[in-house]
Amino acid sequence: MPQSLLLASTSPFRKTLLEKFGYPFETANPNIDEQALSSESAEQLVMRLAEQKARACAATHPEHLIIGSDQVCVINGEIIGKPHTIENACRQLANASGQVVTFYTGLCLYNAKTCASQVICEPFCVHFRELTTQEIQSYVEREQPLYCAGSFMCEGLGIVLFDRLEGRDPNTLVGLPLIALREMLEKQGIQLL
Repeated sequence: MPQSLLLASTSPFRKTLLEKFGYPFETANPNIDEQALSSESAEQLVMRLAEQKARACAATHPEHLIIGSDQVCVINGEIIGKPHTIENACRQLANASGQVVTFYTGLCLYNAKTCASQVICEPFCVHFRELTTQEIQSYVEREQPLYCAGSFMCEGLGIVLFDRLEGRDPNTLVGLPLIALREMLEKQGIQLL
């Protein structure tokens, strides 16, 4: 019998993405410190946090395959997290205007039974169009993307901010690379079809 699946996240967006597989899973709050280490690259940060999130849930779910994911965006070489305020969201979008912004999503599938991890970093590039101050303010007021890395939600109105998207899996931009996750699950004996 296949192992049970756990999503180590309280994100409604990741939950909705994982539901696309039609495979039963539970969710849990990993409750970890998400601070970056001083010497970490964006890729190292998201991979470390994805694995920490998955491992944090292993004590309470020792028989599960646990999915951890973390995402940051990088604008002009600077790691950008969640804005938390309207002012920060407007500033982040002003900095992104006319730029290519890279999103790095760390993904970990942790087998709590065997203590084995599969960990990857999936990049995804967003080509922002030139945005006016009025467009930025209007967008932030309407969508309230205060808890989204980069201050937008591509699954909503955020798509109007872009000229082009570039990457292997559009789900990566929302925070859970499903193509890579399918590959990881298959290595653990879970077939989705």
